Amino acid sequence: QVQLVESGGGLVQAGGSLRLSCAASGRTIGNYAMGWFRQAPGKEREFVGAINWSGSWTYYADSVKGRFTISRDSAKNTLYLQMSSLAPEDTAVYYCAADTTTNWGTWLALRRYYDFWGQGTQVTVSS
Repeated sequence: QVQLVESGGGLVQAGGSLRLSCAASGRTIGNYAMGWFRQAPGKEREFVGAINWSGSWTYYADSVKGRFTISRDSAKNTLYLQMSSLAPEDTAVYYCAADTTTNWGTWLALRRYYDFWGQGTQVTVSS
């Protein structure tokens, strides 16, 4: 099994930036597709973006496209989410997740494809 721990969340003003990290342990995530999701109060967990095992392919939700960037560092066994031009609508708990089965595809926007999840980190954007 793999354990995922998110960090880097906090309070930021609108227009600002944050970088979230997802540190994996227990096993390497180097051969897994990975995803970021977020959940605001009263809403379902929604897709943010995904990345294939090598980092050569990424896919983003329309709501964050052009503002957020997913990357990974195999040496550190870590997944990242760089967030820029943040708006209050981005306020949510952000979760990382690992898909141990598939390589990549737009279906990774669906929560059911992921096998392991972190506990989440809070991102709050003030206006």
